[in-house]
Amino acid sequence: MKVAIGCDHGGLNLKASVQEVLSALGHEVEDFGCHTAESCDYPDIAVPVANAVVSGKADRGILICGTGIGIGIAANKIAGIRAALCHDTFSAHACREHNNANILTMGERVIGPGLAKDIVTIWMATEFEGGRHERRVEKIKALEK
Repeated sequence: MKVAIGCDHGGLNLKASVQEVLSALGHEVEDFGCHTAESCDYPDIAVPVANAVVSGKADRGILICGTGIGIGIAANKIAGIRAALCHDTFSAHACREHNNANILTMGERVIGPGLAKDIVTIWMATEFEGGRHERRVEKIKALEK
């Protein structure tokens, strides 16, 4: 799969760890920044990653900031995005299986690289279950109109 990834200055170190995991799993990664510890604004990173996912340029996206909250809020403003904040493996599995989340958000100040590896591995491997969940995802999509 092709994965668009991005972070603000608060997620720079965790982004590097996540990129290693994705590459080891055989996924292609496109890095939308940031690339330095200099302060930047998370919407400036979230929007291009979200647009890559919505356009089909990327299959999924991963966004990281200090908490994972702000960058996820920004991504969810883009129609077609279902960004989910996950700091545990159960949520990573459930948001893919039940909500068809297409962007994963995490916070570097909340979790470490070991847990992030597990979350990313599970999130990337989990497919959308469809069925009764499809109706709910369609209702979410209808809210964007």
